[in-house]
Amino acid sequence: MTAAPFAPLEPRGAVLGDEVYARLGEAILDGRLAPGERLRDHELAERLGVSRTPVREALQRLERVGLVEVSPHRYTRVSQPNRQSDTAELVAFNMGLAVRMATVRADEESMSLALDRLDDVIAASRADDPVVLADASHAFFAVITSAADNFALLQFVREYEFAIRRDMVGWQPFLECPFGRTAAYEEFREAFVARDGDRAEALLRSIHGLP
Repeated sequence: MTAAPFAPLEPRGAVLGDEVYARLGEAILDGRLAPGERLRDHELAERLGVSRTPVREALQRLERVGLVEVSPHRYTRVSQPNRQSDTAELVAFNMGLAVRMATVRADEESMSLALDRLDDVIAASRADDPVVLADASHAFFAVITSAADNFALLQFVREYEFAIRRDMVGWQPFLECPFGRTAAYEEFREAFVARDGDRAEALLRSIHGLP
């Protein structure tokens, strides 16, 4: 296992497991822990300056979301990324659900923030920059997920965020033409402003190539 430059964590009671999970998840995303790399709880615990218990718990959580794979009595290692098309489909459907709920439940402050992030999406689409577009879409999704005010959806997104971010590296928009794509986003913005959840969800699905 290659040396990963983990800084020791400061134990803070019940939240320690979340901190270990976040630290290991980020290390998988940025490549410090590469696909196929073996993960040994005692080595990770030593590097992080914690006991093995929160490390084991974090590895179990990472296994559940697909970033780690375990073969009992053989290995625990970083998994290979999932097919991007599968993850992109799941994200797009969840974005549509969040938009539908947010149009009904979001207060004016949340709507204003969401529109600011949506304008960033439109600007990135107009500039035809897929990297910036992906980042802007992620930021918009984060705002509307919160505005949707659905605890189950929020927990799902939080738990699977690392897997989603890894699988979506190198993402390219379904609509290749920047003019048509930007016009579609602008039409989606109009529906969102009007709080027309049905139309907004349908337009968002169309933008991402879903039925």
